[in-house]
Amino acid sequence: MSTPDTDGMNFHTRKWIRPEDLNANGTLFGGSLLKWIDEEAAIYAIIQLGNYRVVTKLISEINFQASALQGDLVEMGLIATHFGRTSLTMRAVVRNMITRKTILTIEKIVFVSIGDDGLPSPHGYDSITYKRDRMPTQHSATGAIRLP
Repeated sequence: MSTPDTDGMNFHTRKWIRPEDLNANGTLFGGSLLKWIDEEAAIYAIIQLGNYRVVTKLISEINFQASALQGDLVEMGLIATHFGRTSLTMRAVVRNMITRKTILTIEKIVFVSIGDDGLPSPHGYDSITYKRDRMPTQHSATGAIRLP
């Protein structure tokens, strides 16, 4: 995980737009982009909350401002904006690295930490980490594998 850049984003992933990512118009399919954002947000929530069991609770209005073409590179940034008792709220920005235009912004994505019983579980954090110190140390499926 990197430290924040000038726009405050602190978790970057890049994707290369391939033919299977395009819509009938030949531009980036919004569904592909939203899938990538949700996956990256889940990974970010796992690291921030120290729990493999996180679920998407809410994604606010999605504002598409530009697009991308096959061969373009896009960059996704996330930043935690609020820690609730059982939740994490974050903001997302996706940029086209070729055109340097913002593709979309999502002001509010909420993930909830879930316990073994499937119910919201308090996580105990109130600030962003830039290290992997909260990375869970047990595999969620078995609970038996201790990770270094």
